[in-house]
Amino acid sequence: MKVLDFGSLNYDYVYHVDHAVTPGETLDSSSLETFFGGKGLNQAISLARAGAEVFLAGQIGEEGASFIDLCKKSGVRADYVKTIPGKSGHAIIQLDKNAQNCILLYGGANRKQTRDNIDAVLSHFEKGDILLLQNEINELDYIIDKAYERGLQIALNPSPFDDALKACDLKKISIFLLNEIEGGQISGETQPEKILDVMTAKYPEARIVLTLGSDGVIYRDKNETHKQGIFKVKAVDTTAAGDTFTGYFLASLCRNIPIKEALTLCAKASAITVSRMGATDSIPTLKEVESASL
Repeated sequence: MKVLDFGSLNYDYVYHVDHAVTPGETLDSSSLETFFGGKGLNQAISLARAGAEVFLAGQIGEEGASFIDLCKKSGVRADYVKTIPGKSGHAIIQLDKNAQNCILLYGGANRKQTRDNIDAVLSHFEKGDILLLQNEINELDYIIDKAYERGLQIALNPSPFDDALKACDLKKISIFLLNEIEGGQISGETQPEKILDVMTAKYPEARIVLTLGSDGVIYRDKNETHKQGIFKVKAVDTTAAGDTFTGYFLASLCRNIPIKEALTLCAKASAITVSRMGATDSIPTLKEVESASL
């Protein structure tokens, strides 16, 4: 089973601030750091470090050669990462003193996918392979439709949630990996159990993984429900916590790890991630997670 992660690659510019800037406010930042990021890249690296065979598909600008080098170092197959004219995507991240973040995205090359390129990439994958999607690239609805036709298992992290997702046929999704806010936007509910009730009724064949921040995570499908708490650590940067969880969860499915055991592994990996700075830099290897005493 192969995993295709069709998603974004960004440069992350992290500004350290006392608090997130408010409308009309000018705010000084104490420092600036630059990292590799983008949900597509983050989740691909998480998958690779968790032991999965993962191919990344996406687009970078003319200044993006360092993304390819990072993929090679991280064990991610970058066969389908394409360089196009213009700038790569980037994110401006405000990181406050409590390690909470606010993120402004610029799509750049991520938002210039063509249907011809999508068709070419998907032609290399077959029934049973996993396709992982986020919502930081264009043509998401087309990718879902074409992948479904090929029989791929489609895993969706619907972030950021916007009108592009409303054009997608979510009944074609096999696995939802989402947080409480995104779950509320899809279901119209605010309480976790009600979110899950609505989603399992609308998408009865799907697996749903609902992350709840400090309250942990709930997994539900038509046969079983599991809950997992967090491992408490000193958080310094929460940027890639959800991406780490996503990668480790899908890698666990590839390894046929029981759901309850997989959720524990994911929670440990995410805890290690938030204890470190950066996005891709913070994601632990499987060996680190398995040996961690949390």
